[in-house]
Amino acid sequence: MVYFSVILLLILIFSFASALSIGAAQLSFSQVFDSVFGLSNDQSSYISSIVWDLRMPRSLLAFVAGCGLALAGLILQKVTRNPLADPYLFGISSGASLGVVTLMSVTSLGFGFYLSIGAFVGSLLAVVMLLVIAGHYGPRQVENMLLAGVALSFLFSAFTSLMLYWSDPQAVTSIMFWTLGSFARADWQTLWIPTTVVSICLVFMFLHQRQLTALLLGDESATTLGINVSRLRINMLLLSSLLTASIVALCGGIGFVGLMIPHIVRYFVTNGSRFSFFVTAFVGGIFMLWVDIGSRIILTNQELPIGIITSAIGSVFFLSLLYLRKRKALD
Repeated sequence: MVYFSVILLLILIFSFASALSIGAAQLSFSQVFDSVFGLSNDQSSYISSIVWDLRMPRSLLAFVAGCGLALAGLILQKVTRNPLADPYLFGISSGASLGVVTLMSVTSLGFGFYLSIGAFVGSLLAVVMLLVIAGHYGPRQVENMLLAGVALSFLFSAFTSLMLYWSDPQAVTSIMFWTLGSFARADWQTLWIPTTVVSICLVFMFLHQRQLTALLLGDESATTLGINVSRLRINMLLLSSLLTASIVALCGGIGFVGLMIPHIVRYFVTNGSRFSFFVTAFVGGIFMLWVDIGSRIILTNQELPIGIITSAIGSVFFLSLLYLRKRKALD
């Protein structure tokens, strides 16, 4: 585990250095190093401006967003015992997007705290509806939760499109670009919101690691161990909603990260490990850093929305996961 942690840390450092150096204005690692540690001279002040004003907050937001979405997916997969659970597939991201788009359409509020509240209300509505529709955990729990989540996702997307139809035509373009996912609006003033939420949620999950692991054994087994299953499940669903909302409010809709990362991490760290939450968060952050790099370099002089890249990768991953599950069931 120590060697794995060291390797993960080195990959993270390399990923951050790459995110700060790659872009429309290419910088070398030495230039980034000098700028980060205050070794730049007066002639390279523009480099410091690129690094600190543009790329550093963007890279930090990408890392935090990856951490939060990966943790949200891990929470959903644990509390529902559904390996296909993900904030995007369960309609939580769509609910949060609806809350943000509604506020942006009817008010003049900018990106920040108020939109985070709107996103949380939307994601909370999605969780409540999901529990009402598929709240009885029977033998078809996995299928019911997944189908209900997909249906809610389409429902909230329809309402979001309706809000865009009624919005000011001049604002529709910016809102549409935001709904596809982007870190272009990252700044130091709003970065504290998702960073604080992700940090608190990570600590909370670490403190409840044993209860979450016991929940994987089944509700009856967890109850015999003295765990209040209903309260734990509701608390964790609220936590997943809060994580998703804080990220969607700033970054827009980014799908499938919460589905892919926990599955990838399980190849290296078991579910019962007390450090699985931290590893999942770090891998999610590293993944999102490279997705952000790809969004800046795939098209010349253009930025490809983050959600398009993650949806393309996630769709292939999702179909592959379904195929492997079918093969395993037949064997």
